[in-house]
Amino acid sequence: MRTAIMREIIPLTRNDCFTIFYRTKDRFDFPLHFHEELELNLILRARGAQRIIGDHIGEIGDAELVLAGPNLPHGWFTHRCASKNITEVTVQFHRDLFDENFLGRNQMVFLRELLEQSERGLLFTREAALRMAPRLKAMARGEGFTSVLSLMQVLHELSLTKGRRLLSSPGFHVPDGGLRFHSHRVEHVLRHMHAHFAEDLSLEAVAGIASMSAVAFSRFFKQKTGKTFIDTLHDIRLGHASRMLIDSSDSISEVAFKCGFNNLSHFNRLFRKKKHCTPKAFRSTYSSTGVRTFV
Repeated sequence: MRTAIMREIIPLTRNDCFTIFYRTKDRFDFPLHFHEELELNLILRARGAQRIIGDHIGEIGDAELVLAGPNLPHGWFTHRCASKNITEVTVQFHRDLFDENFLGRNQMVFLRELLEQSERGLLFTREAALRMAPRLKAMARGEGFTSVLSLMQVLHELSLTKGRRLLSSPGFHVPDGGLRFHSHRVEHVLRHMHAHFAEDLSLEAVAGIASMSAVAFSRFFKQKTGKTFIDTLHDIRLGHASRMLIDSSDSISEVAFKCGFNNLSHFNRLFRKKKHCTPKAFRSTYSSTGVRTFV
């Protein structure tokens, strides 16, 4: 039986720019979910709680700020958190609040990159979370056009913030808009890698797609993406494997082979290195966080 993560219908209407919730609580009790809207989530005083964004699983500190893109599964869970005074401020806004024409302007380049990166989930530094906390709390008390300007200002400042970290693997959730880099050649190669991740993809073969030698392509690819070809391929395969561990009842060995790993031991070692848990533990964690069947 195929299960899927709960699709949340949020109270944001088409006539609103965004909605915001300011809560104080003693635990996390909402299941893993996704929705079409983007979500900026600030959490304070919840050290030891668990964060799940796509196929990323991690434990949070005392100040947490995450931007989750459209349809990206996400959730926070009590886990080891003993705090009875958790503060959470959640801002949800439409994916078309900033349309393509607006984001295409030269002055919007950093905001455009921020929203594109949110499709894999973005974790900001503790310092950024604490800096934005008063602003987000004030937004919850504001209203009208001033609050919209406040949201734009917060997103602008976050787009300039250093040290933010992508959370989910690229293969776990390929966004509707495709794969965007500042190079059509890299985008073409990445589309091919996503489409053929289960096959035997060699550096030489992929370099040929880019009409480059293997040595030149390897250097070019790392310069443009910040990662080697093989690391990127591993991330894509692990992302698809993570999704399959959730969505199917296939055995771990079947998942490994279907995602291009011909050696089960290598798959297990790589999964543990990248995800900090075994494939079995990953599947178990997801199944215990409110995964539900939906239509």
